[in-house]
Parts: sequence; structure tokens; C-alpha cells
Amino acid sequence: MAYAVKQDIIDRYGEDAFYSAFDWDGIDDVDDTVVDTALEGASDEIDGYLAGRYTLPLQTIPRILILQCVDIALYRGSGVSGASQTEEKKERYDDAIKYLLKVAEGKISLGIEKPSQGGSGGSAFSSNDRLFTRETMKGIL
Repeated sequence: MAYAVKQDIIDRYGEDAFYSAFDWDGIDDVDDTVVDTALEGASDEIDGYLAGRYTLPLQTIPRILILQCVDIALYRGSGVSGASQTEEKKERYDDAIKYLLKVAEGKISLGIEKPSQGGSGGSAFSSNDRLFTRETMKGIL
């Protein structure tokens, strides 16, 4: 499941940026499969940073992950057509990865429930005082 959809890209950066990244043949026609693949790939990349810190798939998607997904997908999608690859897209991609690294390290929280660190059940041990100690066995041994 992708963290973002095509409309998220358009809402964030506009149609010009969208077509610049994904209209590879320059005829103002974008294959939705290409966009979906880029968004799925970006989401998989994000999951790689979240795994182990959060239970995947996430039940609720924080807005910040939608933004990171858009930036990663735009960069990855633009990589195919070198003409649409810009330094700005590279910087946004790098910033997204830096953010995800901080999440993975626990320096930033997504503000959602983390997986439990143990089961809800557990074991408890208790015992009586020792019956046989050096003091109580004095003279016997």
C-alpha cells in the first residue's frame, strides 16, 4: 500500500512538477501505472526505515509520511528521464532520507503507537526464604 497517491503529488507541487517527472515522452500523457509504481517504491523505501520501530502496515498514515513519499517518488520518477532531474528534487529526496533515518534511530517520533516491546502477559517468580544456608547448616557439615 502506497503512502501517497497521484493527487498528493499534484497538490504539493502542481501539475507542472508532476508532468515534468512522469511525462517521459513529452506528450502530456502520464501512465498511471508508472506513477503508482513510483509511489509504491517510495513507500517500500519508507517501510525499510520504519520496520522494527513501528508495526507495518501502519493503521493510520501520518501526513509527514505522505510528504516524504511524494518527494521520494518525484525524485525516483525523474531519474528515468534525466532532463527532469533537478538539484531541488535531489535535495528534497536527501532531506526525506535524513528524516527517515532520524525516525529509524528513534530521534523523531511519527506520533503513532509503537509496537509493544514484549507480550502483554509474562511470568513472575517468587519464592520463600532459603531454608538451607551456611548459618542454618553450621555444625551439620
